[in-house]
Amino acid sequence: MLLEKLKLFKKQFEEIEKNLSNSSVVSDKEKYKELSKQHAYLQPLAEKYIQYSKLLIDIEDTEELKKSEDIEIKEMAIAEYNDLVEQKEKIETEIKVLLIPPDPNDGKDIIVEIRAGTGGDEAALFVGDLYRMYTRFADRNGWRYEVLDSNSTGLGGFKEIVFELSGINVWHYLKFERGAHRVQRVPATEASGRVHTSAVTVAVLPQAQEIDVEIKMEDLRIDTYRASGAGGQHVNKTDSAIRITHLPTGLVVACQDERSQIKNRAKAFKVLRAKLYEQKMLEQEKQLSSERKQQVGSGDRSEKIRTYNFPQNRITDHRIGYSVYNIMEVMDGDLSELINKLIEAGIDTKLKVNDI
Repeated sequence: MLLEKLKLFKKQFEEIEKNLSNSSVVSDKEKYKELSKQHAYLQPLAEKYIQYSKLLIDIEDTEELKKSEDIEIKEMAIAEYNDLVEQKEKIETEIKVLLIPPDPNDGKDIIVEIRAGTGGDEAALFVGDLYRMYTRFADRNGWRYEVLDSNSTGLGGFKEIVFELSGINVWHYLKFERGAHRVQRVPATEASGRVHTSAVTVAVLPQAQEIDVEIKMEDLRIDTYRASGAGGQHVNKTDSAIRITHLPTGLVVACQDERSQIKNRAKAFKVLRAKLYEQKMLEQEKQLSSERKQQVGSGDRSEKIRTYNFPQNRITDHRIGYSVYNIMEVMDGDLSELINKLIEAGIDTKLKVNDI
């Protein structure tokens, strides 16, 4: 029963609140931090318990008044009862959402990696279009972004681009962007006017801290080399580019965007840590494979998640079967409608998975 669940959470909340004022807990930074997280999660549930239990009492009292022989009192009671039942349904939905276990990556900044797939030059151009779309969306939300690495083509596109996004709720809003994005349009490079289909892959990695992933220097091979591509006079003249190979996993990251080898090294470590953290997350998710299959998006880069059909002015997200017909606005960063639909679908799935 929902009320009994809330009662247990309220009891836990009160115990944690009591422990947080304990001097031995305050002096233990890690324990205090963990209890503070639990306190933040349980507080709204404890408040909802008080609100919900009062509402149930009011409904019970009003139900009695509905039996009154006084017609006027009976009519007022029926109207009030209907209003209270409506409030009850609303608060129950709010409680169920609050009962969903928090995403451990909420609050983390992210690293986005966009790579050209099938489609040659057209796919590389679409990588640039998606980069622009996400950075325009970032501007709308007041987020900051910085390119960590890129491999540009001569036509203004990218074979791949890796960038950091930081700000409030970046993971919450963009975690469902992981996967293969397909584009159907007449490429700028196509003289005959034929519609081509190309694809790019998007990876969204929560930024990991040292506490999340331990990297041992003996597990790394670090190579320096001369940068290539656009970049000014330093290109091909100094060994400023960095390539780091994580020997146990075979993961390789590279960075050449900065003139400074030290800065490239720092950026490469940031990407490596995020990729190792992603592997750790995927291993944990495999243990919950049945749940993972039901989720809106598994994060598999090969999974086709969305098609951008320019001739029909349509974008379709295949995971939720939802389409919008404002492709130019979306490409200019107006992603809110699509993302909100994905978040809603994600909540519905988690409610079912967690049997709430």
